[in-house]
Amino acid sequence: MPEVSLPHVHAGSCMVSAAALGLAAGCLLDLIRHRLPRILETGWWSGVAEAIGDTEAIGHFAERRRTLLTLRAVCPGCGRPLRAWQSVPLLRSLGLGGRCAGCGRRTPARFPAIELAAAGLSALVAWRFGCSAAMAWALLLTWALIVLSAVDLETHLLPDTITLPLLWLGLFLNVRAVFVPLAEAVLGAAGGYLILWAVFHGYRLLTGKEAMGYGDMKLLATLGAWLGWQALPFLVLVASVLGALVGIGLLVSGRHRRNAPLAFGPYLATAGWLNLMWGEEFLYRSLRWAA
Repeated sequence: MPEVSLPHVHAGSCMVSAAALGLAAGCLLDLIRHRLPRILETGWWSGVAEAIGDTEAIGHFAERRRTLLTLRAVCPGCGRPLRAWQSVPLLRSLGLGGRCAGCGRRTPARFPAIELAAAGLSALVAWRFGCSAAMAWALLLTWALIVLSAVDLETHLLPDTITLPLLWLGLFLNVRAVFVPLAEAVLGAAGGYLILWAVFHGYRLLTGKEAMGYGDMKLLATLGAWLGWQALPFLVLVASVLGALVGIGLLVSGRHRRNAPLAFGPYLATAGWLNLMWGEEFLYRSLRWAA
């Protein structure tokens, strides 16, 4: 994997800087997680209103979209506007005990978790790649996978507004073989989509049910564009094992109904990040350890 290193940068300083940058990015990721699905839903309803010619509804949804894009952060319980530092979930958790100063509603643990995950994973990316151009792109992929996982867990959506630009960016970067040669990236993108497309239609043909959404196909295609076709067996295997283990655990604990859908995107994202960091070597070491 070709890398362009930045000279005279200590590894520890690089990791600390990446963690601080990840913490700042985590605040933005949490904002995207909260607002992007609502913006997309508003756009969908606006399209419906345009199709039926309802001018009043068109104006309503246009105003709602502007509000979502510009609205200050507010407490989801009482609607009280938050100060700048309070809009950062981690700082709110530390400064107010994780509660709103107005109504006392507790901040869900997943909000600061996104920031902590972004900081911790960013530090690991800096440790793996060093201060290099590849590290910068790996950080971007890491943050995108975090927000995609969070959105999928909450809404069972993997927005095209994130996955498709990320797919094209992966192909563009691999023109210069930043992670894999371009031919492997193209085959990875095509193969990733077709693998889950075949699973989707095969399962539906056999059972009459849908096993996953098209967003999962696009996400695997995106990971294939970044990591190459050789990564696809690893990604599918690890994501399937993780999904099965978590699903069984949720069923046994009674936290998930048997026929309720289970988001698959977070497990694909986890498998993709593990492959980005350690490749198939991670799988082989895990199997040896298990044996």
